Amino acid sequence: MIDLPANKKIILFDGVCNLCNSAVQFIIKHDKKDVFRFVALQSELGISICKHLGISFAKMDSILLFNPDSAYFYKSSAVIAIAKEFGGLWRLSEIFRIVPIFISDRIYDYVAKNRYNWYGKKESCMIPTAELKAKFL
Repeated sequence: MIDLPANKKIILFDGVCNLCNSAVQFIIKHDKKDVFRFVALQSELGISICKHLGISFAKMDSILLFNPDSAYFYKSSAVIAIAKEFGGLWRLSEIFRIVPIFISDRIYDYVAKNRYNWYGKKESCMIPTAELKAKFL
């Protein structure tokens, strides 16, 4: 098993995607309970987690929420599960579960397919500031 922090949910994201990096910043801002830790999919740890879960890294163009104690979610299911953790009105994001997964994932896939064209791409993964470094594995 991969050595991960206890009682934390791991978000794997595309470390070179500007949209994904903006989403990580948004999650950090709203993670008042310090629930999440972050790993770039391109990192050694990101690749190891994908292998551990049996997910083909070559096909991984999604955000992935990994709860080492129980399960993992990806695509639209991950987005909903992450938003739910923010508490307050964000818990209402669960209502989107009424949308069939094949529809919400199709929308997710459309955005994922076009994210580099729409938002751009970095040459390398972002380097967190000193104050945010503890949030990244």
